[in-house]
Parts: sequence; structure tokens; C-alpha cells
Amino acid sequence: MKGIFRHVFFFGIMVGLIVLVGQMQSWNLALSILNLCLISSIMALGVNMQWGYAGLFNVGVMGFAALGGLAAMLISMPPVHEALAVGGKGVFFGLLILVATIAVCVFLYRKIAFPPLRMLLVIVVSIVGYFLLRSVLDPATVAIEKVNPAATGYLGGFGLPIILSWPVGGILAGAAAWLVGKITLGLRTDYLAIATLGISEIIVAVLKHEDWLTRGVKNVTGLPRPVPYEVNLQKADWFLELAARFGMDPVTFSSIFVKLCYGLLFAVVLLIVLYLSEKALRSPWGRMMRAIRDNEVSASAMGKNIKARHLQVFILGSIVVGIAGAMLTTLDGQLTPTAYQPLRFTFLIWVMVIVGGSGNNWGAVLGGFVIWFFWIEAEPLGLWLMDVLTSGLDTDSALRLHLLESAAHMRLMTMGLILLLTLRFSPRGLLPERR
Repeated sequence: MKGIFRHVFFFGIMVGLIVLVGQMQSWNLALSILNLCLISSIMALGVNMQWGYAGLFNVGVMGFAALGGLAAMLISMPPVHEALAVGGKGVFFGLLILVATIAVCVFLYRKIAFPPLRMLLVIVVSIVGYFLLRSVLDPATVAIEKVNPAATGYLGGFGLPIILSWPVGGILAGAAAWLVGKITLGLRTDYLAIATLGISEIIVAVLKHEDWLTRGVKNVTGLPRPVPYEVNLQKADWFLELAARFGMDPVTFSSIFVKLCYGLLFAVVLLIVLYLSEKALRSPWGRMMRAIRDNEVSASAMGKNIKARHLQVFILGSIVVGIAGAMLTTLDGQLTPTAYQPLRFTFLIWVMVIVGGSGNNWGAVLGGFVIWFFWIEAEPLGLWLMDVLTSGLDTDSALRLHLLESAAHMRLMTMGLILLLTLRFSPRGLLPERR
């Protein structure tokens, strides 16, 4: 299969599989899978920018997605006025001390030419700034966390529409990527992977343990929605008439309607990101990035600033991941720091890019759909397969019971099998990059 026919074939199969789930299981489940596939595709596009365009091996996807989730909480949740009263000033002055310490260290590093003196002064300023920061911040955070810890115990947010958090999540992730890139992009590929993984774990650790900011492992629940609530829909006359017209129960139809609204929003964002990604890839900038990826020495000889271009694409990819992270938290309706596991936000996203086709934006989208669909459906498919294989055994057979219980572990085997088959029969992915 060549060109457009290959794209239509694979995307047609994915549409058919989602429709099949709707017919065989439920439309609620099918739309839930669709929404998560859309978000996963956006995240895969971000990673594809970094790896497919420039060959940057970023294993810190989880940290940038977590920053997007943090933005969703900070933008949408209302402020906790009592917590602000007892500890808001302390947090504000603590942040000022942090910024001032960093500014002084940067100034000393740039202005003092004698290396031993420069390093000594930077270390002294850093230590003094750290103890000043803790002396101001610690009493404030303790006071904040004592304010109704069962329900709040944190500062809250700005109480704005949660959809505004999507670009803010991208900005937070982009700012973090700038800092990370300044430190790590001069490293070799394997060291870059280790560094980005470590920094992402630091970000997640902060979210888990700084209760005054995110409530930590107690989670922040009840984030506002950008779409209607099912209960409100079930009370609206226009919606009841619409449900009657389709011959559906209002409760079931309200859940389907909400998921369709989410799907429309996510599809719009995906199309915008995909359009901009395609324009960038086909532009002179995109050709330059691929030239740097294929041969850094030759590109450098042509006068290209390799590190600056790497930093640029690293920030752009991280912005897209941050937007997807904010969208995912919006869909979940809560910020759960413990949910940011490498398996979900690093391994799966990388498998999406590899299976779909590294360097091909449409391939990244396809990989997002394929991998997330089978990640969700692997367990019921495994249960059906084990049931068929053991249909000839007694219902109380120990082997049959063991195999049925093991069906829940089919996910990892399914991911490995998909990756193995793809690398064997289509090493450049289902939709390879066009040369």
C-alpha cells in the first residue's frame, strides 16, 4: 500500500474497531476509548517532534504531562481564602527569595572571570538562599496544610474556566523544558535520556509531597468541566426531547452526550496541533531539523546552531505534551499525582510513536489510537480468548481458573506483541516517514 491508501486503510480499521466496541460492548466505553485516543495522539505528536524531527531521546514525558495536570488544577479550582490568609504571604516571599537567589547566582557566574572564586561565591549564595527560603516557606506551608486538611489543606487555584489551563499547561511545560534543555541538551543521547527521566521524577515527587500546592496523595477532586454535567442535562427539557427523539434513556444518553462534547473539543485541539506540525515539518525549518537529526556534523559545518535548534524543538514538543496533560486531567476531573507512572506516560507514548511511524505526524496519531485502543481492550479480549481456550475444561478446573485470572495481565504481553510484529514487518512504523 502506498500513500493515501495506506493512511485510509489503517485509520479505517481503527474507526471500525471503535464502532465494533460500541456495538458489542457499549457506546459509553467506545467514546471513552476515543477520547483517550485523541489525547494520547496529541501527546505522541509532542514526542514525535522531539524524536522524529530532531532525534532527541526524551524519557521525561511524565514530568511534562504532570505539569499540564498541575495547570488544570491551578487554573480551575477556586482559591482557599483561609489558606491564603495564613500562608499566602510566606509562599510569595519564599518564591521571591528563590528568584533572587537564582538571579544573583547567574549574575555572579557571568561577571566573575576567575573560576574558583566564581564557584565559591555561587555555592555560598545558594546555601544562604536555601536556608532563607526554608525559614520563610516552611512555616507558611505548615499553616496552609492545617487549614481543613480533609477537604482543602492547600492554596487552591484561580477559579477560571478549565479550558484556559490547556495553553497554560503548555506554557508551564515549555518553561520547564527550557530549563531542562539548557542543562541537558549538550549531553550525549543516553545521558540525555537519564537526565530527563530523573528531572521528570523530581517534578512528580514535588507534586506528590508538596501538599500545600497539590494536596499530594490526597488528590484534588471535583475539577470544573468545560462541558455540561449529566445531572443538569437530565433536567433540561430540550435534552429530554432529544433523548426521546433518539429513543434512548436520558441517563445513558446524557453520559454519551458529555463524552461526545469532550471528543469534539479534543478533536479540534488534535487537528490544530496536527495542522501546525505538518506545516512545520514541510517548511524549511522542518527540513533543517531533519538534516540536523541525520547528520549533526554536516549541519554544523553549514553554520547551523545545533544546540539552539535542539532546544527549540525540545520546548515545542514539551508544550504539546503539557497541553495533552492538562486535557487528560480535565477529562479525569481530578489531579492524582500518584497516577503519573512511567508505564502510562513514557513507555506507552514511545510505543505509540514507534508503532505509528517515527518522523510522520499522521503515524504518531495512528500510533496513539492503536496502542491506547489495545491497552484498554487487551483485558476483555484476553478474558474472551482464555474462555475460548479453556471451554473444554471443567468449570472448577484449576488450570482454567488460573488462565482466566491471568487475563488481566494480557496488556503488557499485547503491547510487546504489537511492538514486536511492527518492528519485524514494518520497521519504520505503520506509516513510515516520507523520505
